[in-house]
Amino acid sequence: MTDNATKTAVVTGASSGIGAATVRTLTAEGWAVFALARREEKLAALAEETGCTPVVADITDEGSTSAAVETILAAGPVKALVNCAGGAVGKDPVAVASLDDWRAMYELNVLGTLRITQKLLPALKESAGSVLVISSTAGIEPYEGGAGYCASKSAERIMARVLRLEMIGEPVRVIDIAPGMVKTDEFSVKRFHGDKAKAAAVYAGVPDPLSAEDVAECVRWALDQPDTVDVDSIVVRPRAEGSYTKVYRER
Repeated sequence: MTDNATKTAVVTGASSGIGAATVRTLTAEGWAVFALARREEKLAALAEETGCTPVVADITDEGSTSAAVETILAAGPVKALVNCAGGAVGKDPVAVASLDDWRAMYELNVLGTLRITQKLLPALKESAGSVLVISSTAGIEPYEGGAGYCASKSAERIMARVLRLEMIGEPVRVIDIAPGMVKTDEFSVKRFHGDKAKAAAVYAGVPDPLSAEDVAECVRWALDQPDTVDVDSIVVRPRAEGSYTKVYRER
């Protein structure tokens, strides 16, 4: 990485899944990482494992996010913000979908990403840094039962794209990584409100869905490019997935 006076990253959603994998990958590459999430015990375990700095924070809450950013910036410059916090809640048709589920997805996937990005953007300008968003292929191709999640991830992708345009001439990179099917311990379980059978069915018969580590490696690679090289967008899927509706499953 060129022009890198500091190699400090902030990773949201760090207590599990892609966020935790990203913390592990970046710390292994020599990054100092502030790991943000709501679950203190999981963050403490991750800190012991990786040497990251845990920061208990809820990016859907203004006061919590402000306090977290104040703590981070007091420690010095920040080179990258990796927005991993996000999730799907429910998979109901539009006609009967829960407003609370949609609201929760917008609060986290869209407004949470916006909130912490706004607060760290001035510091990232000073360090010629990067804003990286983990969106989803759900933001590219909608599917039945996924309207709320697809809409929120489409909004997140558009936010990243517009920020990229607005930062032209500024020393800030804006990167969007859109994963397809990623098998993690919690994503589908949370989506189906704890129904582990429904969650397991998502991946049934699919050979080698992506892992959280696969996506974290995309993050590492994109951040590792020279500061003058902006990887605008990466779409990454397992080989078995052509699209959400075209997935090879072994019988």
